[in-house]
Amino acid sequence: MGFFSRRRSDAGDAGRAPHGPDPLAPEPSAVVRAYHVGTRHDFQRYAAGPLDLDWATQPDPFRRFAGAELVPLERVEPGPEPRFEPAYHHGAVSPRAFDRASISQLFYDSFALSAWKQYGEARWALRCNPSSGNLHPTEAYLIAPPRIGLRASGFVAHYASDVHALEVRAELSDELVRELTRGFDGPVAFVGLTSIAWREAWKYGERAFRYCQLDLGHALGALSVAAAGLGWRARRLDGLSSDELAALCGVHDQRGPEREEPETWVALQPANAPEPGFAPSNDLARSARALAWRGRPNDLSSDHVDWDALDAIALATRKPRTASSSAPSRLELRESRDREPDALGLRQVVRRRRSATGFDPARGLAREAFLQTLSRTLAGRGRLVTEVVPGAPRVDLVCFVHRVAGLDSGIYLLLRDPARRESWRRALGVEGELVSVETAPFELALFRLRAGDVRATARSLACHQEIASDGCFSVAAFADLEGELVAHGPRVYRELHWEAGFVVHLLYLEAEALGLSGTGIGCYFDQPTRGSLGLGAEGPVCLYQFACGARVDDPRLTTLAAYAATE
Repeated sequence: MGFFSRRRSDAGDAGRAPHGPDPLAPEPSAVVRAYHVGTRHDFQRYAAGPLDLDWATQPDPFRRFAGAELVPLERVEPGPEPRFEPAYHHGAVSPRAFDRASISQLFYDSFALSAWKQYGEARWALRCNPSSGNLHPTEAYLIAPPRIGLRASGFVAHYASDVHALEVRAELSDELVRELTRGFDGPVAFVGLTSIAWREAWKYGERAFRYCQLDLGHALGALSVAAAGLGWRARRLDGLSSDELAALCGVHDQRGPEREEPETWVALQPANAPEPGFAPSNDLARSARALAWRGRPNDLSSDHVDWDALDAIALATRKPRTASSSAPSRLELRESRDREPDALGLRQVVRRRRSATGFDPARGLAREAFLQTLSRTLAGRGRLVTEVVPGAPRVDLVCFVHRVAGLDSGIYLLLRDPARRESWRRALGVEGELVSVETAPFELALFRLRAGDVRATARSLACHQEIASDGCFSVAAFADLEGELVAHGPRVYRELHWEAGFVVHLLYLEAEALGLSGTGIGCYFDQPTRGSLGLGAEGPVCLYQFACGARVDDPRLTTLAAYAATE
């Protein structure tokens, strides 16, 4: 990758972290471009990664803080209410109080374990939030002002998914409480999110940063849907710098390959709460660092391999303090007509979500169900969960349709923002109008790019994985990386992956609601995917893929309860 290299960690690296600019380092946008090009998979080469897996250094999937006070949470098992469809919309679910039961349910439905799987002597946990390779780089922190119902005072706590509990790392000072709650009307709590790149790098090497960001998008999706089930709205806040967020989560002093990279944070409020006017002073980070932090992070691996590309891209895409602290409202698109409310419980769908490992190629999907699934990814009036990924939609979906009754097999383009129609037409080299597809009653901006059997194409583009061709359809998430990079700077590289992960998370849940399953596909051939559409050197790039179909379970695997009854 030019100015990137790999090396084995040693004691001399223990204090190393990408905290300050290197005057000799390339310009940040150049780092983003070099990283994205250098981590592309192609038919002739894969992105740089380990030649084989060092099982002796496989990272511990659970971060814990020894010495921190453990506060157990309740295991609120799912019932039929709220129903799946209404919960997505403003006003359909009455806001719950911010108390122990609701905070417990929030984490139980977003970051908790959903089951254990066992094969022979091997045993591994599944979670409500999906993850690349089931490696789970995302960590969540509850930042709770007083009167939330868990403690008398405000606090910062790490969520320990293995035991469904909070590890209290610090008590909030009165000064910090005033800073955090200024501009909010009514009750509010915050969730901070970080990533441990080493968890993904252990398996995927230089491409790990991409997977961390996609997983962050899934985390935002899981959090927003869980909040909607409580009648809350989840708003991503956008003003703090990365360093300020690190201080607020208590990870500012972490160093070395297992350090947590600050990503973003979300404000949780009742759905009927007004737009906040959050504007913290520049003293917030100082106040956070001054807290009496407790607990030492556990060691995840006995040895590591460092990838310079991961340090470089993390530093290049870190966020400075910006004037706007609450993200802008989303673009209002046409409201689609959703499926009629039924008895399907939102939380039942959330907690049974799984990543399929194989599909039944004999099973298909009805046309209306396919269109309904695509419509779920749109922003629009009343769409509660989409507020966690603010601004106009920047990710569009290319669909490889295999088995959708009433719709010809082929390649289709869904514009999540119809304003990009002309730019896509130019990028595709299409003379005249794109071929529009009738999508009543959903009113989608859906266009057919190619008719015919594209199963072999989808499979070959997804690193030859049959899961991309055996299902009902697969999806490739595309964004105009260069245009967004020029318009918004290097930080947008993270945000585009967040949106792609968020959109795929909504597709996951919709698949489950239809009695099907999905799986995210992070291994795909970058340029060939673009080439399959006739895209030239310029134009949108693929950030993620997803497949949907009827899951075929492996009979050799045993499913166990997420948490033992005696725990």
